[in-house]
Amino acid sequence: MNLKDIAAIAGKPGLFKVLKPSRSGVIVESLEVKPKKAIVNASQRISILKEISMYVTGQAEESVALEEVFASVKEKHGLAKLDVDTKSEESLEDFIFSVLPNWDSDRIYTSDIKKLVNWYNKLVEFYPSALEDTKEEESKEEAAE
Repeated sequence: MNLKDIAAIAGKPGLFKVLKPSRSGVIVESLEVKPKKAIVNASQRISILKEISMYVTGQAEESVALEEVFASVKEKHGLAKLDVDTKSEESLEDFIFSVLPNWDSDRIYTSDIKKLVNWYNKLVEFYPSALEDTKEEESKEEAAE
C-alpha cells in the first residue's frame, strides 16, 4: 500500500493527496470528483495516513498501522465501497470487529471507525492505486527485468 502521500487535515473534510512542499506549507489536492488544489499552512495539523495506527489489545505492541487495517479490509471486502451504516454504532462495531478482532474498544471511538470507513471508501473511489500491494508491484517489476 502507498499511503505516504495521502493526508487528513484537521478541520477539513475528506482526504488529500500531498503534491509538494511550498514556502509556507504543503500543496495538496482533494480526493473528489473535481479535485481542488490548496496550500495548507505549516500551522495546520496534517496527518499522513501511513503514520496513523489503531489501538489493539493482547499484543506486545499496542497498535496496528492503518495500512495493515486497510489491508485487512481489502482482504475481506475487496476494492469495493463498504456498505456499512455509519450512523449505527452497532454496525460500525461489527465492522471493526470483522477486520480488527482485537481492537481496543476503550481507546477506539465510534468516530474513529466512521473515519476508517469513510477514508477507505474515498480511497476506493478516487485513489485505488494507494490500496494496491506494493510488495506485489515490486515482485512484478523484478520479474519484468
